[in-house]
Amino acid sequence: MKKLLIHPFFTMGLAIRLALIVGMAPLAVTDWYGPFLDMSTSALTLDPWSAWVAHGGDPVAFPYGYAMWLTFLPLTLISKIIGLPLLYAYDLTILAADFSLLLILHQLLPNRQRLLLLTYWLSPIIIIASYGLGLNDLIPALLLVLSMLFVRRVKLTLAGVLLASAISAKLSMVVAVPFFAIYLFNNRALRQRSFEFVSGFGLSIFLLAGSFLLSGAGLKMLFGNPEIEKIYQLAIGLAGNVSIFVVPLIYLVMLYLAWRVRRLNFDLFQATIGIAFLLIVLMTPSSPGWFVWCIPFLVLYQAMSGRIAILMVGAFSGGYVLSTLLLTQLQFANGNEFALGVALHIPGQMSGHTSSLLHTVMVAIGGVLAIRVWREAIGRNDFFRLSRKPFAIGIAGDSGAGKDTFTDAITGLFGEHSVVKLSGDDYHLWDRQKPMWQVMTHLNPMANDIEGFCNDLVSLTDGKSVMSRHYDHKTGKMSKPFMMASNDFIIASGLHALYLPVIRECYNLKIYLDIDEELRRHFKIKRDVHHRGHTIERVLGSFEKREPDSEQFIRPQSRHADLIISLQPIHPRMLEGLDDKHPLRLKLVVNTRNGFNELSIHRTLVGVCGLHVDVVVNDDGSDVQLTIEGETSGADIAMAAEMLCPRVQEFLDISPKWQDGMLGLMQLITLTHISQALTKRFIK
Repeated sequence: MKKLLIHPFFTMGLAIRLALIVGMAPLAVTDWYGPFLDMSTSALTLDPWSAWVAHGGDPVAFPYGYAMWLTFLPLTLISKIIGLPLLYAYDLTILAADFSLLLILHQLLPNRQRLLLLTYWLSPIIIIASYGLGLNDLIPALLLVLSMLFVRRVKLTLAGVLLASAISAKLSMVVAVPFFAIYLFNNRALRQRSFEFVSGFGLSIFLLAGSFLLSGAGLKMLFGNPEIEKIYQLAIGLAGNVSIFVVPLIYLVMLYLAWRVRRLNFDLFQATIGIAFLLIVLMTPSSPGWFVWCIPFLVLYQAMSGRIAILMVGAFSGGYVLSTLLLTQLQFANGNEFALGVALHIPGQMSGHTSSLLHTVMVAIGGVLAIRVWREAIGRNDFFRLSRKPFAIGIAGDSGAGKDTFTDAITGLFGEHSVVKLSGDDYHLWDRQKPMWQVMTHLNPMANDIEGFCNDLVSLTDGKSVMSRHYDHKTGKMSKPFMMASNDFIIASGLHALYLPVIRECYNLKIYLDIDEELRRHFKIKRDVHHRGHTIERVLGSFEKREPDSEQFIRPQSRHADLIISLQPIHPRMLEGLDDKHPLRLKLVVNTRNGFNELSIHRTLVGVCGLHVDVVVNDDGSDVQLTIEGETSGADIAMAAEMLCPRVQEFLDISPKWQDGMLGLMQLITLTHISQALTKRFIK
């Protein structure tokens, strides 16, 4: 913040604004806004529009709702008390909104002070429209961007209140409402909490618009405003007095394209709204103030694009200034006027043609900007490209290796709303009571519908729904068929999840859980006896019966895994005589054949989590083995994940459930491999 305020560009922009506040007297303020605010504060009423019209005021003087009126009210009252001209109260309110918007953009673009000051604080569009012409479009723009900021911070109730306030300030902000709805719906994590936004928005609309709708004069000002009709002026005439209105058409197409993005993050969200506003302004013979709406979004675009974008927005702003000043006179406080056409001795008709030509160039540049924003901010957005297809994870391992526990832990990171789980147990061919289990074990592929497992996995990765059943381990029976929809993440786990080549081709990440054999037996006895109702004799007998199938069908699958995770006791004898005084202490051994940044992993696990880590890397760096010992918390693992996997953070749930200890480390290691696998999609 301090760097922003002491920067020379900030001082320059503030000086320009103060000079214009002192030296300009815009007609919009002196003829409309100022007198309306003066009258409305002379005798405070809940319906200042009717009081204004009753006193013979211009019926188009203040076509705005309560949010706009309440914004100007404090300084207007103070100025009347201390005897300050109302023009200054109006301008200082605009300046406060201007500075507030600068601070909000600084929140969205930290450490980009110079760019922010250059592209926003010194923007000719902001300065000319707000201080030269006295237009108030900064108020709804501020409320809209502030609402978006609170959506980003997942303070949805307040975001809804602010969006309703933006619409109350200027009805045109209703353009943004469908984009908010699409964002909340297509972002599954936020969808779970969308009621918070709806409640805040609905209550605020009721309070702000309810009383306004009862004001006949207010409605007449709003819908009698000639600016509203401008969106219908660009039309394609058809037979029978039927026309196609171009601006609504473009807007509907933009809504469809935003919906088709499928899953939005904040960057995609703000880019789609920005394109919509830019296209509406370009296709409408709009008020010069409408261009203010686009500036915050163009600032965000320039921050992610580069010099070409800055030059193009600069040319766009230059065209705006020239075309606006050719058509609009500036009114100075001393009574003098300035018209660019007169100053350049351009005849009236030629001035109009020149302004139209400049406007044409500006629209052309704006159109190119809209295309570039779509291509760079959306089409090339990492989140957009990575989320176009479901991400499939295959988890194999022996019975009792912890596949379900591990699957639930990974699901806890992305949220149940973003994950569909495909379990190999649900594809057993027979119920437990069938006699075939006397001659065959679950570990034998012939005892499972692996073909059905493969077909369902292929369908889910293709975004299709499948009919599935669930195997109940307590009853040993299959449930009735039910519909299973695809999702952003598909986790397929089972004894044979990596058995067939065609199955392995479906996965973006293949994991094998190679738990220590004695530890596996310990956990399996604990699970099957205490949670599945088996007898200890039956469980012990199953070990010997299943060993040949495990050796033949299950363990060889580890050769095909990208990531092998092995949970082991620190000392082999630790499994003897476990009790509360001698808890089980474990270590994690991780093997990967894809290779990953073991230096960053080592540095983070040691520095952040306080663990002991041994790293072994083969000669070409493709095979890496990590041995991790120690205790750590879920909070430390979450901090490590932010450092190691910044690209994947947006895919996680709003509140990812990080586990403590070794299970949390398994989550972290898996997430680093998910990040690596997602990055590979750019190469393919």
